[in-house]
Amino acid sequence: MAARSFALDFPACLDLLRRRASEPAPARVQLLVGPRQVGKTTLLLRLADALGPAAVYAAADGPEASLPGFWDRLWARAGETARREGRAVLLLDEVHLLPDWARRLKGEWDRVRRRRLPVNIIATGSSSLRLATGSRESLAGRFERVTLGHWSASALARGFNLPDAGAVDTTVRWGTYPGAMPLRDDPARRLAYLRDAIIEPALGRDLTALGPVRKPGLLRQVLGVAVSSPAQVVSLAKIQGQLQDSGALETIAHYLSLLEEAFLIAVLRKAPARPLRQRAAPPKLVVLSNGLLAAFDERGAPERASDPARFGAWVENACLAHAVNSGQQVRYWREEPLEVDAVLDGSWGRWAIEVKTGDIESARLRGLSEFTRRYPDYAPLVLCEPAAVPAVERLGLRGQPWPDFVMRGPC
Repeated sequence: MAARSFALDFPACLDLLRRRASEPAPARVQLLVGPRQVGKTTLLLRLADALGPAAVYAAADGPEASLPGFWDRLWARAGETARREGRAVLLLDEVHLLPDWARRLKGEWDRVRRRRLPVNIIATGSSSLRLATGSRESLAGRFERVTLGHWSASALARGFNLPDAGAVDTTVRWGTYPGAMPLRDDPARRLAYLRDAIIEPALGRDLTALGPVRKPGLLRQVLGVAVSSPAQVVSLAKIQGQLQDSGALETIAHYLSLLEEAFLIAVLRKAPARPLRQRAAPPKLVVLSNGLLAAFDERGAPERASDPARFGAWVENACLAHAVNSGQQVRYWREEPLEVDAVLDGSWGRWAIEVKTGDIESARLRGLSEFTRRYPDYAPLVLCEPAAVPAVERLGLRGQPWPDFVMRGPC
């Protein structure tokens, strides 16, 4: 599976691109990628407002982009703006929808460099791999990639003036897609938005653009199995057994990779890395937004009292997705009968994490104790209900309320 680049939240991403847009032109092309419906277009429009008359905004998915001469007129506008204002910043939304976009963008960038025109370029796209492939082949040395990730619970709280508890509940039950927030009082419309604005375009357009998809129906089924197995270790053979259509293990692995590149799931590897055995270890699947869980599960969000097992799985998925979306390297550990839910490396430090929404039992934390005994560089952490923290500490382990982790990470 491809390595995931570090993702920024909306305010940090806006601030970074605002600074880079003001660098002496022509600077490197900024390629902004990320999941659907996390605010890439909104971010470009905010930049356009901040840049004022120096901004030249164009949407490659708009009707004008299909008209003859669109590309030439766009660059003529950028050149005219640069002459009039002393500089220009071209903001090109959904660039990957333009035919042969990378080669054409390379040609224009080279022309701008040769003529020393004061034009900077920021382009966006939903499809990570398609952007990366095109940029590697045609834009080598000419671009920097910036990833706008799924919103965190804390970003949701800031952006929509929610209390922490409300932001956490929304994150676990509905996900953090900002476009769904105006519909939070109408569950049916919110679910329709998640299906129609995120899932269907991702399946029908983004994923088929990322790589060869010979069996679109099978791809949809693989996503369905992944979403129905949040925060679970699932072998490829088991996934194969749940599919209605036949598919080779190599095809299933390829489709999981596409789903990961489209920012829908993360495929976690087993820790520690042992190359000879790594390939045989089944992956752990994490859905990168619980909104996808809500959209696929006809039972709706689980209730803690009536469906504790499913509730616990959704909470664990939200915790692990937060770590992945925050740019941490996340793996899992298992040596039967012992296991650890997540092994984290990154800017947060090195942590071995268990997520427990039920009673705290020492026998169920043996894996955490054994892993940290073998690998003392990792600090043990149990994410639990707030009232259970003292019980965790009596066992000599560190406890943290899982809602606090979803908001702020380990502390």
